[in-house]
Amino acid sequence: QVQLVESGGGLVQPGGSLRLSCAASGSIFRVNAMGWYRQAPGKQRESVASITRSSNTNYADSVKGRFTISRDNAKNTVYLQMNNLKPEDTAVYYCNARVMTPSDLFGADYWGQGTQVTVSS
Repeated sequence: QVQLVESGGGLVQPGGSLRLSCAASGSIFRVNAMGWYRQAPGKQRESVASITRSSNTNYADSVKGRFTISRDNAKNTVYLQMNNLKPEDTAVYYCNARVMTPSDLFGADYWGQGTQVTVSS
């Protein structure tokens, strides 16, 4: 099976920075698109940023210019550098990846367990 493990969340003051990481492991043939989502209390989960295997990126309007998504294909890892954080960025952040396995070459979506990001003074 495939596991996604996130790290890097925490408490930060407004204007501060955090870097999230998400590593995929298990029976992996190839990891295609990867991305980050977030869910704030009482709100629906929303896409924050995504990146293709060839590193084409896409961002939600609310984070453009402040967040940067990147990946290391050799490590099956995706990162989210978050700068100039605002209280409205407070949420649980989830990693998502489209993973091909030897038994499923079409691929399936996998999710991490989530990591809390709190922006508060």
